[in-house]
Amino acid sequence: MGWDIPTFADVLTARRRISPYLNPTPLYSYPVLTDLVGTEVFVKHENHQPIGAFKVRGGVNLISQLSEDERRRGVVTASTGNHGQSIAYAARLFGVKAVICVPERANPAKLASIRGLGAQLVEHGRDFDDAKAHCQELADSRGYRYIDSGNEPHLIAGVATSSLEIFEQEPSIEVLIVPIGGGSGASGACLVAHTVDPSIRVIGVQSAQAPAAFRSWKERALVEDKSETIAEGLATRAPFELPQTILWELLDDFVLVTDDEIQDAQLRLIDATRNMVEAAGAAATAAALKLKGELAEKRVAVVLSGGNISRAQLQTLLARGG
Repeated sequence: MGWDIPTFADVLTARRRISPYLNPTPLYSYPVLTDLVGTEVFVKHENHQPIGAFKVRGGVNLISQLSEDERRRGVVTASTGNHGQSIAYAARLFGVKAVICVPERANPAKLASIRGLGAQLVEHGRDFDDAKAHCQELADSRGYRYIDSGNEPHLIAGVATSSLEIFEQEPSIEVLIVPIGGGSGASGACLVAHTVDPSIRVIGVQSAQAPAAFRSWKERALVEDKSETIAEGLATRAPFELPQTILWELLDDFVLVTDDEIQDAQLRLIDATRNMVEAAGAAATAAALKLKGELAEKRVAVVLSGGNISRAQLQTLLARGG
């Protein structure tokens, strides 16, 4: 592995680095959600970030540290949407050219945001992994600084600041449930929780329709699998080595939820919190509902990782809810 594993000290440094640009997000408890799960549940509202998702923390932390040569050359990355928004946002903040490769037919709300932030958008391939392969070709041929969406210590340290805020806002949290796509958010959560209090349980959750990270964690080996989920933030066919290395050591449990369970959780969150919730952003709540018996009498935090649901996705979701 060619990357350094970030430390808790790196997370503290990341917070100092991003705090001039990003405010802490709220952690709220909702009686309706607490009743549904059967124990006190707190929602970490990363959908309140300026791009509507937690990834912006990592983007600002990484882009702010680029060398003069890297800033001059510009950056390129692949994304299903939220990571791309984070790099586009940070690149605009620091005056860096950014090229974002996304799959064809990606979430139009996220694509509009990337364009609006001034990044060059390249649509290529049927899924994230196709877009990533094209992205690496562009980095090689045009000299851009390639930003891997998972195997980047500065991204992990940056997004881990969300978990740091959770335990500062509610020190009594005993269980933290986090969605896993590439795994940067979950691995950052593990680093923080293990340092704050090793008794805190961190539970990862992924769609059963895109289980590569789950299978890799179970088998302690990098395993590719299908990627057929509606939750583009969880849709990766190939796992990432750096986050998995951290998860293998520190993640307490990992569960799969179906896309139907994710959509049900979206509706529950919209009703309970009056917030827009994208599918990946509801995965942690779906897991809390699935594990409700196991979570009894625990103080639980779930990460609402993003709210970037497109109009068409919202219409489909509301029609499902009757």
